[in-house]
Amino acid sequence: MHTAIINIKNLRLRTYIGFNPEELQKQQDVVINAEIHYPADIAMTSDNQKDAVNYKIITKNMIQLVENGHFKLLEKLAADLLTVACDHSDITYAKVSVDKPHALRFA
Repeated sequence: MHTAIINIKNLRLRTYIGFNPEELQKQQDVVINAEIHYPADIAMTSDNQKDAVNYKIITKNMIQLVENGHFKLLEKLAADLLTVACDHSDITYAKVSVDKPHALRFA
């Protein structure tokens, strides 16, 4: 079995994240990285997109979740993004990291 590893790197988006008054009113930057694994034997031989995990759809769903969301904790955002990353029956492993680069500005 051959495993494909898809990386989504440095996806910079804006969302409402935090619970301080200023954070509730002003969107902040977040940077998202994801790693998604799935068995790619069929896709490798067929060279057909229907046999592969469509990471463009996963990325668009992540963007929609973040840009339309309101989150108090990074942990909740990361968990929701992980759910999106795993939303395909062929995915065997996924990890997501979320960075809030300007967090200290709101501290």
